Amino acid sequence: MNKNSTGAFYPLGSMYVLDLDVILNGSAKRLIINGEIKGKIIIHKSIIEYLYQEAKMGRSTGVTGLEELKKLLETAKGLEVAIVEEEKMPRELNLEEVKKLVRNYAWKTGGVLVSSDELLLKSAEAMGISTLCTKNRTNGKLKIEEFFDEKTMSVHLKENSPPLAKIGKPGRWLFVSLSDRPMTKNEIEEIAREIIEDASRMETGFVEIDRSGSTIVQIKDYRIIITRPPLSDGWEITAVRPIVKLSIEDYNIPEKLMKRFIEKAEGILISGAPGMGKTTFAQALAEFYARQGKVVKTIESPRDMRLPPIVTQYSKNYADLGELHDILLLSRPDYTVFDELRNDEDFKLYVDLRLAGIGMIGVVHATSSIDAIQRFIRRVELGMIPSIVDTVIFINEGRIERVYELSITVKLPTGLKEAELSRPVVEVKDFLTGELEYEIYTFGEQTMVIPVRKRREAKESKIITAVKRLIPGSNVNVDGNTLVIKVSRSNPKLTARRLKRIRRLAEKYGLDMRIIPE
Repeated sequence: MNKNSTGAFYPLGSMYVLDLDVILNGSAKRLIINGEIKGKIIIHKSIIEYLYQEAKMGRSTGVTGLEELKKLLETAKGLEVAIVEEEKMPRELNLEEVKKLVRNYAWKTGGVLVSSDELLLKSAEAMGISTLCTKNRTNGKLKIEEFFDEKTMSVHLKENSPPLAKIGKPGRWLFVSLSDRPMTKNEIEEIAREIIEDASRMETGFVEIDRSGSTIVQIKDYRIIITRPPLSDGWEITAVRPIVKLSIEDYNIPEKLMKRFIEKAEGILISGAPGMGKTTFAQALAEFYARQGKVVKTIESPRDMRLPPIVTQYSKNYADLGELHDILLLSRPDYTVFDELRNDEDFKLYVDLRLAGIGMIGVVHATSSIDAIQRFIRRVELGMIPSIVDTVIFINEGRIERVYELSITVKLPTGLKEAELSRPVVEVKDFLTGELEYEIYTFGEQTMVIPVRKRREAKESKIITAVKRLIPGSNVNVDGNTLVIKVSRSNPKLTARRLKRIRRLAEKYGLDMRIIPE
């Protein structure tokens, strides 16, 4: 006798109609192995057609599903197995249609519907269908997890290559080989099947993206990327796991910057090279705002931030950006974290939400802070940039290396002489020192990004060298817009003629001159 989810028992000769889920997650196979299914097994042909359709498109669900179905049929040898079909089946099958066909067949034939889909089971019970609920396996360790220890950042598996891993911390890691033996294609495929199977049944796992040739899965803290031919030249699995979870307090942020986060910063851009800790900092900032009583939401692809339940995490892959735009505009969060701005549509959504008054925190791959700002230049009008991005944070090796603030003013750009060339200029300043680092302005039809500090340093170095050559032994420096020369009264080179030449030099570079006798 067999027992269903409500406690009733079925005769050994019962007919079991298998749902797609129990084939994909392997639970039907386990029921057969454990002797819990001993009657006739029914597999609806729509399941096979659907899996074939998915596999033909290169999606992992189809490839894995057909392999799992093959294993189930091998396990069921000795039992009666029948493949059935309807007289009329849709040409293009989707998941919901397949589930309905399976449920309706169980209803028509009086079979027992075997599924792990609770909603499907409830609808079947409402139709008077006998059901058997399979419980998802919640314990046990995935094979991919066995490659990780507490110091492992990521694992890289490729067929015909030894397994590799990054060991260490962001910015300070080593690439090491975990074995001398190359992994076979079958081993990689088996690990991939297990990952996809667990993602389909675990509450903490989901398939984020499933395309022809690639699949991105999130399971617990693991972000897993699976690629296969023809996209890649062989099966490959890359699994990434954050090894630290930091709070905003762990970054030793200066009081001035913390005050800006609390009072003013609403267009924040977090930049840095890949693997330097941008997302970790964005996660800490999101959690900080949530603790401040702010409504915080995220847009991620995939959803791999570890945040408290009060923060809603949206997937960019399960909704188009128009839908996310409407949801966020109507729900009006205080802050939205956009993890990894990549294409024009991402930047457009960031800009639209920011101009609507929503605080935005964007994460951008960039080798410098100014590179991150330049990503906006061709996408929005120059004068709007400070309204969209007011604070730029550059993360390097897991720490805040530089912070810029943006503002706009009308002035004569540095280096230009004619007053009529004054124009709107976006000033990029070092937030902590207030020093002007870059100027951004249009000149003709071209947008110029001028490194003011570097030009100023080069100019200062040049004039200091010239003065020291004219008056050897003098102490020369530039203080703001003033050329300061400290020199002994008895210096034989201190002549009116040389001082006149130095004054002309200072005027050339737009500096005042001050002589301090020693």
